[in-house]
Amino acid sequence: MLSRIWRRCSSSFWFVPSVIVVLSGVLAIALIEASTVMDSESLMRFPRLFGAGAEGSRGMLSTIASSMMSVVGITFSMTLVALSLTSSQYSSRVLRNFMASRTTQMALGAFVGIFTYCLIVLRTIRGGDEGAFVPALAVLAAVALALVGVWVLIFFLHHIARAMQASSIIAAVAEETISAVDRLFPEEAGEQEDNESDGSVEDDVGNDALNWYAIPAVINGYVQHVDETSLLEIAESCGSVVRMDRGIGEFVIAGYPIVSISGDRPPARQTCDAITRSFALSRYRTVDQDVGFGISQIVDIALKALSTGVNDTTTAVTCIDYLTAILARLAPRRNPDTHRYRNGELRVIVCAPTFERMLELAFSQIRQSSQGTVVVMLISLQSLGTLSNLTRSLHRREQLRDQAHRISELADRTVAGPDDRELVQKAVLRALSEIEALHVSA
Repeated sequence: MLSRIWRRCSSSFWFVPSVIVVLSGVLAIALIEASTVMDSESLMRFPRLFGAGAEGSRGMLSTIASSMMSVVGITFSMTLVALSLTSSQYSSRVLRNFMASRTTQMALGAFVGIFTYCLIVLRTIRGGDEGAFVPALAVLAAVALALVGVWVLIFFLHHIARAMQASSIIAAVAEETISAVDRLFPEEAGEQEDNESDGSVEDDVGNDALNWYAIPAVINGYVQHVDETSLLEIAESCGSVVRMDRGIGEFVIAGYPIVSISGDRPPARQTCDAITRSFALSRYRTVDQDVGFGISQIVDIALKALSTGVNDTTTAVTCIDYLTAILARLAPRRNPDTHRYRNGELRVIVCAPTFERMLELAFSQIRQSSQGTVVVMLISLQSLGTLSNLTRSLHRREQLRDQAHRISELADRTVAGPDDRELVQKAVLRALSEIEALHVSA
């Protein structure tokens, strides 16, 4: 629960700026108190640094505060423009990556934090009739923070200009997805790779007479996170087997089964509530436990690039390159086991991602949208050959071979020029030869 709340807060647009505002207020109060403790004669030894009067300090702090608010407006405007352009040119699914950008959050927090700092210091400055007090250390720090704000603004402009480039967006999504692959597919494939789990959920519990009782979802939403440890503890305490009916990234309708539990009688209400709390449902998907969502984001960008209104084959090729990088990390690894045991007994059956599903998700839609686009077909075939060199699984190479045959069939139907068709067919033969060569040597 705490980790789930932390992920939501850290990826939100308000959390980091709010923390910076609080820290800015603490810094302002600390420097004001430090200014009261320090001897005024010690401060006046450096008049060029600490010699500002009450009116001058007020004017300077007012200028810095008003400037920071203007910069905040510019930052918001640029962020909204970036979000709008990204959504229209690439895919609305990548908007959360912009909102979760630490650079954007830190920049916004810095500007609002400096504004807050200046307000707190400004209200403590008093003139002669009020009992003169000028927190010299705090005023000097405000000038230093203003210079930091200028640097942050320049860096933010550079960040936005770079972040809006297609290659940067695709690379960021791919990097996040590869990190998820490393968490979800930790084991390298061994000699028995073809005997690994295919990710399907079966009633393979060693007892065909088990009764399954469905537990419905409470709300509508996508399965964003599953606490498998909690499910194991619940299943063990009940002496039952828990089976996931919906996997990570799937949409669940309220009142329809999200999980089933075995037993001689329907589970108690308390047990049902504990199980449903193990599933985090939300209006959107995240890459944290959902490799398929990361792949889908890149596929969406490729489909937009291949649409007739855009026709940007270079971006589509970039997408295929990064999809290949993701699948290359997957190819030599075992599919996660669907069965979870506790004390030697099966307790949980999960829906696990597989290389085969990710391969289909990565290439099928792009292939269907690349009718007549020779360069996309050639790059896809090259990627299939590359992936075939990274796996010893006969089943996975069969899937790669099937993808190559589909591209061959598509080229015969949609490529108009005979020379282009011949070029694609040669690439198909090269890809198949790489796959078959490994098939023979396995």
